[in-house]
Amino acid sequence: MDDREMVDAATLDPELLQLQEVSSFAMKASPQLADELFAQWLSLPDTGRLVKSLIDEAKAGASFNASVNCSSANSAANNPLPSLFPSGSAPPISPRSASSSPRVSKQRTSPSSLGSPLKLVTEPVREVIPQFYFQNGRPPPKELKEQCLSRVNHIFDDHLDGLQINEFKSVTKDICRLPSFFSSALFRKIDTDCIGIVTKDAFIKYWVDGNMLTVDAATQIFRILKQPDCKYLTQADFKPVLQDLLATHPGLEFLQSTPEFQERYAETVIYRIFYYINRSGNGRLTLRELKRGNLIAAMQHADEEEDINKVLRYFSYEHFYVIYCKFWELDTDHDFLIDKENLIRYGNHALTYRIVDRIFSQVPRKFTSKIEGKMGYEDFVYFMLSEEDKSSEPGLEYWFKCIDLDGNGVLTLNEMQFFYEEQLHRMECMAQEPVLFEDILCQIVDMIAPEREEYITLRDLKGCKLSGNVFNILFNLNKFMAFETRDPFLIRQEREDPTLTEWDRFAHREYIRLSMEEDGEDVSNGSAEVWDESLEAPF
Repeated sequence: MDDREMVDAATLDPELLQLQEVSSFAMKASPQLADELFAQWLSLPDTGRLVKSLIDEAKAGASFNASVNCSSANSAANNPLPSLFPSGSAPPISPRSASSSPRVSKQRTSPSSLGSPLKLVTEPVREVIPQFYFQNGRPPPKELKEQCLSRVNHIFDDHLDGLQINEFKSVTKDICRLPSFFSSALFRKIDTDCIGIVTKDAFIKYWVDGNMLTVDAATQIFRILKQPDCKYLTQADFKPVLQDLLATHPGLEFLQSTPEFQERYAETVIYRIFYYINRSGNGRLTLRELKRGNLIAAMQHADEEEDINKVLRYFSYEHFYVIYCKFWELDTDHDFLIDKENLIRYGNHALTYRIVDRIFSQVPRKFTSKIEGKMGYEDFVYFMLSEEDKSSEPGLEYWFKCIDLDGNGVLTLNEMQFFYEEQLHRMECMAQEPVLFEDILCQIVDMIAPEREEYITLRDLKGCKLSGNVFNILFNLNKFMAFETRDPFLIRQEREDPTLTEWDRFAHREYIRLSMEEDGEDVSNGSAEVWDESLEAPF
């Protein structure tokens, strides 16, 4: 160190060397100023003594005393030293306020307030996030699990070796809270080895340990019915449940002597389930579709109601009777297939040839019969449900596809006129006053109120309660005339019970008609006792 540096060190004022007192503007203007000040501070005699004492204490193994070090530093700072700047040229020092600013307070925090100098920054506290995803479902709460195990012990205490399939209904209904006709399906799901016995441990493993307690009824039924490697339900998965229903429900006992009609009833129920719930139409019922539908509530209703005909959703025997008899009337050769000429007779020749051609072109739905130009029973069920309840969501989609000739997702004026032309011709042949298409178009637009008058979308139709009448205007002359005349009897029926659908009302009227025809045939054959029966009693 040369003489000039010694003179500078000797004339250095420690108060001016504190980094906290240097303005931020001066630091930005001269970044090397901090290094120069630090080097000058190290050259002070008091600094050398302070550093030497700290090194000696560290070698001796003494603990670090921050207060002593700070006092030593302060005493060094209080020693008067010559001014760093010449007389009269020193810049004024900013006044020190009693309550220093947060910035200065933060910078002058003493080591004693921070604890150990080796750990000035505390580690962040780790927040434990509870598990929110469980692959097999959320485990049941302790209280719910104990209640279930108590009921299980109560039932299985009298059957230490396990329960057989005919003894399993109490488990299905009382513990699992499922419809009783799921008993066989649940039993076979647990009895994977087909030994004919379900033990208490096996049931607990499947129902409690498998987290079936905490999932909703739709998920429980979905897991019970589906095959192990599938993520959807097929029509075949519902057959065991329907067989159990037919064998145990008091409202279906009369069918036990006719196995053929038992099979047809089960098929019809399954077709109706997939018609309304399987909105994708691919025959694969997903858990999401099952949850969105009303099948679970209908199953619970069927299990609690002794009169199966009061369960209008899916399970009504009267509804099956109407569908099957209609199909049998049209299937003249009884080969269980229907062609165009058979279908054109539906509803007393109510449909036009053009709409029947569209149905057999399989545009709204691919036929399952696999025979060219033939419609099977399942295809007929889909057609009839769509025809008699055009305002339902699957019915609207069915007929929308028929009218949408180019498949572009909208019904144009030309497409609607194409189908109405045959209606107009039929009116003229029947000596009725024809209604021009221009007038019909204004009526349709007023009825639907589409977003754009140039065409009608499926969304427009679904937003209107009278949308089914649009299709009746285009291709069903009988229903078109009934709508024009506004039958007061039908209007009064609708007002009496608005919860009933168009299908419910049609099926009820048609069942009464078919029952009267059946009773008339029995009377003509000499059976007078049929008059003691209700007209609505199933055959």
